[in-house]
Amino acid sequence: MSLIAIVLSIAASFFSTDSVELVFAGDAMQHERQIVAAKSSGGSYDYSGYYDEVRPYIESADFAVVNLETPLGGKPYSGYPMFCAPDSYAEELKDAGFDFILTANNHTLDRRDKGLKRTLDALDRLGLPHTGTFRNRTERDSLCPAIVDVKGFKIGMLNYTYGTNGIKIQNDAVVNYIDRQQIRKDIAKAKEKGAEIIAVCMHWGIEYVLLPNAEQKRLARFLEDEGVDLIIGSHPHVIQPMEMNYNDEYGKKVLTVYSLGNFVSAMRKDDTVGGAMVRVRIKRDGSGKAIVDTATYRLVVVQPPSSSQKNFKVLPAEANFRKDFQPKKNQFVRRATEIFRKHNKNVPADSMSISSYMR
Repeated sequence: MSLIAIVLSIAASFFSTDSVELVFAGDAMQHERQIVAAKSSGGSYDYSGYYDEVRPYIESADFAVVNLETPLGGKPYSGYPMFCAPDSYAEELKDAGFDFILTANNHTLDRRDKGLKRTLDALDRLGLPHTGTFRNRTERDSLCPAIVDVKGFKIGMLNYTYGTNGIKIQNDAVVNYIDRQQIRKDIAKAKEKGAEIIAVCMHWGIEYVLLPNAEQKRLARFLEDEGVDLIIGSHPHVIQPMEMNYNDEYGKKVLTVYSLGNFVSAMRKDDTVGGAMVRVRIKRDGSGKAIVDTATYRLVVVQPPSSSQKNFKVLPAEANFRKDFQPKKNQFVRRATEIFRKHNKNVPADSMSISSYMR
């Protein structure tokens, strides 16, 4: 560890709180049905109300992160297969309480380099920090890894994707692709810059498959061996298990979430109508070292519009749903709960009510 990192670590132990809580959410998608539902008579796009029911859970976190799986590329807006959402979509994510945006995913080049750069411009205008894609190599060298200060805890944030649907970068934009050599360098740089906790968010896996594949497991072990504390997965559009393991070499707990599924989308398949959010508690041990303490999950489900509901809404799984949507919600919850029951390790369901998180 460098002298600078040691000094930062000592300073943090004196000026930080005893613990902080982080929340990670899955894929924030934008399908055609969502765009149509949000369009107002005046031509603007109104996403208000999307997250009202889960806002207390998100806002109560000291640091909340979500994967923005659509460019903000400007008009014309479009859904699958080439996504492009209005800026107000990201604005509503900020209003919901999210503090940090992930941008490295397979749709980040749907509007090519221009759309990638415009997305970053829009997020900057909203005051939403982000990582995963960059306007050019110089910017990447300067801003990656992102180091955020969460009440005195220095958190290193990294984000990578397996690919971009075959679309290639045309000019000087940069996408963080999964490359072990580069990831190893980025992790080392995060430590040099004083990161006490390192979170690596991976866009990986096979769509619609409820269990991680061999490559996800190999990459997770690689990241754990490199000293990563939090491994948070997205892309499959369905949930996959979570594990809290103890790394003997580093003497600490490591959380791996293989997939959080969809945070919000217009997907209709039973396993895709929702996802999970994971809440992680970071604390300081007796020596002042920042460590992962506990993690819990809670299921969320997306209820589509109806005659009495203009927009899509993200609801906690235990909420009251419309009678016509109840069977689909029940099927999602049953299958997700069964996967977590069988395969989760030391990551239980959050038993607290959403209302108990209200500040």
